Formats: sequence, C-alpha cells, structure tokens
Amino acid sequence: MVDEQRQDLQDEEAIAEQEQAAATQEEELLARIADLEEQLAVAQDQALRAAADVQNARRRAEQEVTKAHKFALERFANDLLAVVDSLERGLELSSDEDPAIKPMRDGMELTLKLFADTLERYQVVAVDPHGEPFNPDLHQAMTMEERDNVEPNTVIKVFQKGYTINERLLRPAMVVVSKAGAGQSGGSINEQA
Repeated sequence: MVDEQRQDLQDEEAIAEQEQAAATQEEELLARIADLEEQLAVAQDQALRAAADVQNARRRAEQEVTKAHKFALERFANDLLAVVDSLERGLELSSDEDPAIKPMRDGMELTLKLFADTLERYQVVAVDPHGEPFNPDLHQAMTMEERDNVEPNTVIKVFQKGYTINERLLRPAMVVVSKAGAGQSGGSINEQA
C-alpha cells in the first residue's frame, strides 16, 4: 500500500511535471506565434511601403516625361523668338508706300504670319499687353511714364512682345507702364520690377 501510495505520488508528480512542461511549451508556442505575427505585420507594412514607393516613382516618372514632352521645345522656341522680333522690326522700319520695297515687305509679312502660325501650333503664344493692366508675372516694366488720361499701372507701350509656351512664361513682355500724373492719384507698381 505504501508502494501504491508512493507510486501514485510519483505518478502525480510525473503528471504535474508533464502538465508544467506542456504549459511551458504552450507559453513558448504562444510567444513564438506572437513573434511571428509581429514579423508578419512588419513584413506587410514593408511590402505596402515598397508598393507605395514604386507607385510614387512611376507617377513621378510619368510627370517628368509629360513635362519633358510639353517643354522640350522651350529652348528652341526661345531661340526662334529673335527671328520673329527681327521680322517685326523689319516691317516696322520699312514703308508700305514705297513701291520698290512692297514685294519684299509682302514677303516678310507672309513669312511672319507663317512663323507665328507655326509657333501657335506648338502652343507658343504671344503676349502683347498694350492697354492691359501691368502683370509682373507676364510683363517686365522697362520704365514708367506719367499719364493723366490712362489708369495707373496700365501698359502704354510694348517694346518687345512676350511669349508663353503651354501657358508657362517663355519670355516676359518688355513694357512701359503708366503712373499717376500730377492731377491724378493712384497706386503704383512695384518699381523694382
């Protein structure tokens, strides 16, 4: 009987040890599961970030390609503006009443029109602000003149037309701007322009 009790006690101890070992093993498994779940969450977060980075890089590349297409002609168009300016000055300086110059002048007018139409086809648009309010985003004030019969900050003369390409400034218009005369009071433009 003592042996049976001892055996029962040993069996109970063995069962307790097995239960304790099982509990320890269960705790280790739960800790391992928690660790793996944390690693999975980190990996998922990294995968989402990587996918977002790829998408952002793709979008930036598409925007850069679009800009490159849109403004690829900018430098070339800017160089061609000197030709347009020369044709316009030639027309201004030649007399349309001189029969000897008339054929040349007509040719220059046609060439200038063809040139202007070609530039417009590529979204190079002239900025000729005569009579409009001064806009420092599109105009460069060369000087100011007092005028009583014109609103202050109005473009009264254009020395050189400006141009935009795809609605972005290519060259500002060089202008003379009115300022209030002695008998008129009004605002003034920023004279640093």
